[in-house]
Amino acid sequence: MTATAETPQVTGLRQQVLVLYLASSALDQRVIGWSTYDGTGQTHPTTGDSDVPPYETGLDALKDGWRLFQASQLNPPYPGHEYDVSFLKHEFFFEKLV
Repeated sequence: MTATAETPQVTGLRQQVLVLYLASSALDQRVIGWSTYDGTGQTHPTTGDSDVPPYETGLDALKDGWRLFQASQLNPPYPGHEYDVSFLKHEFFFEKLV
């Protein structure tokens, strides 16, 4: 792969990733879980860093300059499994290039 003007090798940009788990599939719903990853190496976030989410909603993250690049699929539960407890299904991935 050759470097282009937009690759980190040339621009010095690094990716920060924010994963928000929302109460439902709508971006204006409250955050119920989150993870952060910092490709710059300037911070080292870890589980349990804070009891307060970085944003109240996914929409607040967009307003602050985070770019949404992935949302989880909305898959209906199998019949008879509507009330099973499993993973957090309303997962949204955001990024910032810094």
